[in-house]
Amino acid sequence: MRVLVTGADGFIGKNLLAHLALREDVEILPITRQSTGEDLHKAAGRADFVCHLAGVNRPQDIAEFFSGNVEITERLCKALSDTGRNVPVLYTSSIQAELDNPYGASKGQAERVLHAYQAATGASVYIYRLPNVFGKWCRPNYNSAVATFCHNIARGMPIQINEAAPPVSLVYIDDVIASFIDVLDGRVQAGGCRVSPVYTVGVRELADQIAAFKNSRTNLISERVGTGLTRALYATYVSYLPTDQFAYSVPKYADSRGVFVEMLKTPECGQFSFFTALPGVTRGGHYHHSKTEKFLVIKGRARFGFRHIVTGERHELETSQDAPEIVETVPGWAHDVTNIGDDEMVVMLWANEIFDRARPDTFKHPV
Repeated sequence: MRVLVTGADGFIGKNLLAHLALREDVEILPITRQSTGEDLHKAAGRADFVCHLAGVNRPQDIAEFFSGNVEITERLCKALSDTGRNVPVLYTSSIQAELDNPYGASKGQAERVLHAYQAATGASVYIYRLPNVFGKWCRPNYNSAVATFCHNIARGMPIQINEAAPPVSLVYIDDVIASFIDVLDGRVQAGGCRVSPVYTVGVRELADQIAAFKNSRTNLISERVGTGLTRALYATYVSYLPTDQFAYSVPKYADSRGVFVEMLKTPECGQFSFFTALPGVTRGGHYHHSKTEKFLVIKGRARFGFRHIVTGERHELETSQDAPEIVETVPGWAHDVTNIGDDEMVVMLWANEIFDRARPDTFKHPV
């Protein structure tokens, strides 16, 4: 399939091309602002499908709304009609298409041009009235609050928040592209198309969430970044990090036994860390009433010792990097770990709760 993409170097266009480039069954025919009318006609003559993403939403001159949204759509439809084929078109319109403002009016008129093309040729037309789209590669300080907040907060730059602004409706770029791919693969009927899910969030809430991503590098507490809006926002925020922020330091606590380093903390699922131990060194020698931990030796050999604090029952086990095995501590059993190898031992550690110095639930007890 040969796919003509207008606005190929724009925010949505870049993301679409990145996904289409992974497919061996797709040849991309990109059209950008630098393309000529002849380029458009040649691409139209070869295209099996068109993703019409080009448009103007914040021009210096209001007249550019018409030229950038309506006239370009007219030229595209003329070029497609000249082929004598009914080439389907996907168009990125806006939820403002029915509003009485120059931008919305221009998008609505472009939609009517496409409907006329559909009526004249019988081609399928897919119109997406998109709300605010966010994600990687969106231009900051332009027309996206998410992009601006991510860019500025990542760099310690100020942001402006209109506390009176109504909640914004957002769709994530990967969800947009996934829906476009469904259209290309014939899984969506022509007509008005929607992207799901649509997130609705207040501007202050949005800014606070993005600021929390930045703060997580110092307090080590991760936000709930695994699903939904928070997942999408976090991926977006990280995409705006300058290269000198691709890495960050975490505290390291060292003594004669080795080092202890905390990596990540979570609001509800504990924290992750690692520690080292020199040959012959024993660490631990305590018990917990409720806290549990999981240990994984990733370098070296370890002997874990356990002792029931009431009955005195003992238990030992050995593990090493050669046979990865999770060792879990049990409330009411004192435990320690000894490096029984010849080299430094490195152990990953997960605890089910963030360490609270005021209530550590950690009590010394010999094993």
